[in-house]
Amino acid sequence: MAPSTTDDYRHFAVTKGHGVKGLSDLQLGALPEQYIQPVEERLDMTKVLKEESIPVIDMSNLDDPKVAEQIAAAAEKWGFFQIVNHGVPIEVLENVQEATRRFFALPVEEKIKFTQEHSPTNSVRLTTSFLPKIDKVLEWKDYLSILVSDKKSSEFWPSACKQEVMEYVEKSEFVMKWLLKALMQGLNVDMDSKESLLMGSTRINLNYYPVCPNPELAIGVGRHSDVSSLTFLLQDNVGGLHIRKMETDTWIYVPPITGAIVINIGDALQILSNGKYKSAEHCVAANGSHNRISVPIFANPSPDDIIGPLPEVLKNGEKPIYKHVLYSDYVKHFYRKSHDGKDTLDFAKM
Repeated sequence: MAPSTTDDYRHFAVTKGHGVKGLSDLQLGALPEQYIQPVEERLDMTKVLKEESIPVIDMSNLDDPKVAEQIAAAAEKWGFFQIVNHGVPIEVLENVQEATRRFFALPVEEKIKFTQEHSPTNSVRLTTSFLPKIDKVLEWKDYLSILVSDKKSSEFWPSACKQEVMEYVEKSEFVMKWLLKALMQGLNVDMDSKESLLMGSTRINLNYYPVCPNPELAIGVGRHSDVSSLTFLLQDNVGGLHIRKMETDTWIYVPPITGAIVINIGDALQILSNGKYKSAEHCVAANGSHNRISVPIFANPSPDDIIGPLPEVLKNGEKPIYKHVLYSDYVKHFYRKSHDGKDTLDFAKM
């Protein structure tokens, strides 16, 4: 049943499991007040730099040393870049996008089986907003999160997307490893000895941003940086992703490119590189006319890994900016609060 009062909207979206997809389907004339962001948390379109863009790197010739150099340079300057001709088949990308739409089109009675209260495993969970029990103002997004490195949980993955998610993760693994190897090369670090640290666990999110009334008052995802080593993001052709230009209050739009993958550095790699590589703050604008989806894969350290500046990075006398912290403690700190830019990094600072 549709909510009858303003107070019922949170209950309808969060407790009853309808999410913002359910609210969007109601074709509301105005944005519920629980989703109206304070002015400082809205994306100010006058601060989007139309003339600037992040690098687009062609990976068709991996034997060319310039490719690895471009990747390291982009990770230092921007924290974000796009890759094309990466070798993940276009049909695999299309299939996982279609599977995402198929999952979110399921009746709420089916989807609710995967919410935190009902999911048979902690490794599969359907959520709305970011932290709906903590967020004072809710974000306009629903997402299914799957810990793909927990192989035993795969029997509980939704059948609407299971096969396509598995294929997308499998076909992307080589590219993710190659990117991390190039980034380690830029630090004079041997990738083979660090692979388990950089990719100890892997998570995938299926993100759904439905049409939003008054999108200029809402936010799809609030400003934050990822806690991953590396994020490997497939976005559809709708657009909405913006990154903050380093050390400024301006934003850069990340346009959809058919077949491209958006790569961004996560906090874990910023810490491991002692700040040489940067995790960039980013957000997603809500959209008033189109449903948007994106599918990020997060390569993360394992929960019981200790992260801190790598010894190879400090061997020339460079002073550490970050202390050594248990990765699970860092992640718990991130999930204790609503999105707040890059403030989580302060947890690891000396």
